[in-house]
Amino acid sequence: MATFGGVGYVPFAPGTFGSAAGLLAWWLLGPSAVVQGTAIVVLFAGGVWSGGVCERHFGRTDPGHVVIDEAMGMLITLFLNPVGWRGALGAFLLFRIADVIKPFPADRLESLHGGVGVMADDGMAAVYANLTLRVCLWLSGRLVIWSLIVRSASPMIK
Repeated sequence: MATFGGVGYVPFAPGTFGSAAGLLAWWLLGPSAVVQGTAIVVLFAGGVWSGGVCERHFGRTDPGHVVIDEAMGMLITLFLNPVGWRGALGAFLLFRIADVIKPFPADRLESLHGGVGVMADDGMAAVYANLTLRVCLWLSGRLVIWSLIVRSASPMIK
């Protein structure tokens, strides 16, 4: 469970592959907010439990092959954002950046005990990525409207 079906055992960049698996899960879940929200809650609960088990087993915090947190992070990043595949790939990039940078308070949540710490920091990074994606979508919509205004006004300018 913690390795999200074994994805965490990829020998390089397991977090990136875990995020990609989360992107695939988002696509498979479909557009239902109820289904996606339920999946987020289930992954969080399963990640808290399995992440804690892995930390005790391996004797270290947030072992690298635990990627259920990245999969959940992708679902949170995309939650209630109306995007297609191009937008989803942008969301992937935004989440990976936020997950690596871990802006406050995500960096502090990482130190929470056991599986909660494993999941909470990625959840917070995903909230930041979700909000950034919303701003990007809003700005892109504004740019489209501005472009249409400029195009429709150009014959009057000449």
